[in-house]
Amino acid sequence: MSETDVATPDPRRWRALAVMLTAGFMSLLDVSIVNVALPSIQDALDATVAGTQWVVSGYALTFGLVLVTGGRLGDELGRRRMFLFALSAFVVTSGIAGASSSEGMLIAARLAQGVAAGMLAPQNTGLIQELFHGAERGRAFGMFGATVGLSTAVGPVLGGLIIAAFGDDGWRWVFYVNLPIGLVALALAARWVPKREPARRGVVSQLDIPGIVLLGLAVLGVLLPLVQSEHGGLTSLWWMFPLAGVFAWLFVAWERAVVRRGRMPVLHPRLYTSTPGYALGATVGATYFCGFGGMWLVFAMFFQQGLGYSPLESGLLVTPFALGSAVSSALAGRAVARWGRRVTLTGLGLVVIGVGLVAVLVPLVPDAAVGYAVAAPLLLGGIGGGMVIAPNTTLTLDRVPTNMAGVAGAALQTGQRLGTALGVAVLGAVFHAGVTGGEGYRTGLAMAMLCTVGFTLVAMTMALFDARRHPQRRLAGQQAPASREGPLT
Repeated sequence: MSETDVATPDPRRWRALAVMLTAGFMSLLDVSIVNVALPSIQDALDATVAGTQWVVSGYALTFGLVLVTGGRLGDELGRRRMFLFALSAFVVTSGIAGASSSEGMLIAARLAQGVAAGMLAPQNTGLIQELFHGAERGRAFGMFGATVGLSTAVGPVLGGLIIAAFGDDGWRWVFYVNLPIGLVALALAARWVPKREPARRGVVSQLDIPGIVLLGLAVLGVLLPLVQSEHGGLTSLWWMFPLAGVFAWLFVAWERAVVRRGRMPVLHPRLYTSTPGYALGATVGATYFCGFGGMWLVFAMFFQQGLGYSPLESGLLVTPFALGSAVSSALAGRAVARWGRRVTLTGLGLVVIGVGLVAVLVPLVPDAAVGYAVAAPLLLGGIGGGMVIAPNTTLTLDRVPTNMAGVAGAALQTGQRLGTALGVAVLGAVFHAGVTGGEGYRTGLAMAMLCTVGFTLVAMTMALFDARRHPQRRLAGQQAPASREGPLT
């Protein structure tokens, strides 16, 4: 991209953003919406408990596994091309999942659907980096953050409504609903998403395949035991963690060797060492998602198993968090251009207060009043959460060269997926420990929420450190455009 491109924004950028957010919403929604359909899937396909777990965890696994590869392919081949390809694949695999006639077919479709979603996600962040600058970029990421928050909480509610509307075949429509939306998004994307040549056209043959494989093995070694934690993954697959460490070390060593030879690595080491704010911002995001991602599983188990609510009722009870997050995320996207890291710090503080109040109130109120008691604290926590995800993404990616925006955003999202998987394992284990320890579901929920508070406080400490290192930091788009293009060297 030239300086002229920066000075003359594409007039289609906001329409393109609407299409990108629609596609992103679908792919993120499919992380949570399927949970509600698992009993129906088990009955219809005579599936095993382990098999139905793979319907959920397989998608999360392949989603996280290919993010960085998808980001690098977008940087090399062009983000529009990869967006259209990945969205097409997502629509096709959604149709196959809905038409599945066996447990194995559904699991295979979900694994492929996760690959498509993982290829799609980094194109969204990369295109936002490419099409928007300065305060506009903050607003765009604010809308992206609202999409993330809504998709996480809306999944159980929407899934419950679809199951209720379509009966025994409702689980199929959980997947089929992606088809009309995806096809419309494809048609509009072909028209509205700008076509721009990648900065390094013609070098796909030099793609760092060994680096992709080593990174994939490292991520797999961490993700697989975590996504299987409810079925003994942490005890039976513990050996994968040290193996992942070995592959991570080999990956770093290989990438440094690739740089020394003058070639482009899959993930440039200096992205973490020489890009202001990137490493800390990525760590803040991953740590926050440890607490944020695990909350929803714990709430679902508490409301459904502990209080006997339906999946739809359980989903509705946590919507205050989603609503608060959606509203504040859009507003925080505008505020980050002026206030920087202080927006994130304020949001993290509100999450601590809101979730902390849930931990205090739940053991004190009767069953019938729990939903009312946690509504306001969840709304407060949601407002805080909306002030974390989008502003942190904006600040973390702000100084990344545009020609590396895809892989940088993908690495950021990989950290978030790893954080979510770790949070689900930790919060789930703490919740079950509280329940089986004779204290009951209320104590289990309170203990899990305190874990979320702990993760959030750690993220807050790192964000405070970043704020003190860069007290007057403004978005690069608000300043002279120094070093915005070109590879890191």
